[in-house]
Amino acid sequence: MMKSQIKKLPQEQQALAMKVADENPELLMQIAKEVQVEMKTGKDQMAAMMAVAERHKDELQGLMGK
Repeated sequence: MMKSQIKKLPQEQQALAMKVADENPELLMQIAKEVQVEMKTGKDQMAAMMAVAERHKDELQGLMGK
């Protein structure tokens, strides 16, 4: 299911999303919820994703370092 939702992302971002899903699914769910909240304020999906990714950058960088 996740692969179908991220297929439009660049390959690098797809790999990161899959890694987050495998190693910390709770974080992925939290990010998805926050993106939906951001989009309800009028932001497009990319702007919402960037805002949420910035808030969680330390956690995401930690996963990338593993």
